[in-house]
Amino acid sequence: MQNEPFLTLKQIDEVADAVRARTKYQSKIGLILGSGLGGLADSIENPDFVPFSDLPYWPQSTAPGHIGRLVIGTLENQSVMVMQGRIHFYEGYSMSQVTLPIRVMQRLGIETLIVTNAAGGINPDYVPGDLMLITDNLNLVGMMGFNPLIGPNLDELGPRFPDMSQSYDRKLNEIARQAAREAGINLREGVYAGLSGPSFEGPADLRFLRAVGADAVGMSTVPEVIVARHGNTRVLGISGISNKANLDGNTVTTHQEVLEAGEHMVPKIIQILRIVLRKI
Repeated sequence: MQNEPFLTLKQIDEVADAVRARTKYQSKIGLILGSGLGGLADSIENPDFVPFSDLPYWPQSTAPGHIGRLVIGTLENQSVMVMQGRIHFYEGYSMSQVTLPIRVMQRLGIETLIVTNAAGGINPDYVPGDLMLITDNLNLVGMMGFNPLIGPNLDELGPRFPDMSQSYDRKLNEIARQAAREAGINLREGVYAGLSGPSFEGPADLRFLRAVGADAVGMSTVPEVIVARHGNTRVLGISGISNKANLDGNTVTTHQEVLEAGEHMVPKIIQILRIVLRKI
């Protein structure tokens, strides 16, 4: 697929029209599933399936554990649009392509975005299998010059200089806390650091991230959240802690480990999200 540095509003609307033609639903809630978390989509009732490959301009998921399709249906009587697999910057796509799904969701009427990911636990208290409510993020990829809003601003969607002081919606965070309490699940809270990948972090990287306040680290989410907020979409973010960060260099991290941990976290995330959807 041709690498599109900056997708236009006309192209975005072309993709939105293609999705609209493939589903009977008009969803207000979007959900992005991270590595190993694709099983969440199996909970969607009466789904319509739209493979990414059927959509113009839409990048293909190449990472293991990312099926690469939209699943649109109902969950807890809410109409939801679910990305079963996401697009990563490390796959070689432009930031405009990586965040195209968010733009399409916005043009289709999505008002709330729930992002999930598998992340490495930097906070020493975190263990694999924990869930972390994302209260803020470190946009390290953006700091290095790869902010997804670089390029022509789409004035129809948002301002040139959007505020990111409350990227993760405080009301949605409180609903998630209540949901976790009702489900009896220990929901940790912290700061997610977004790197480009695909290499896992070295011990010095992790010590640096811990020193600057990161609790978990991954290779996604932050660009999606920036674009969501640019378009005034509310965001709830939850990380599944898939592995304990290798701060001393004595262990080896693998993607298979991440995928296996994700399978164990799916039931807990489903419990929380079902309650959240009932409360929204």
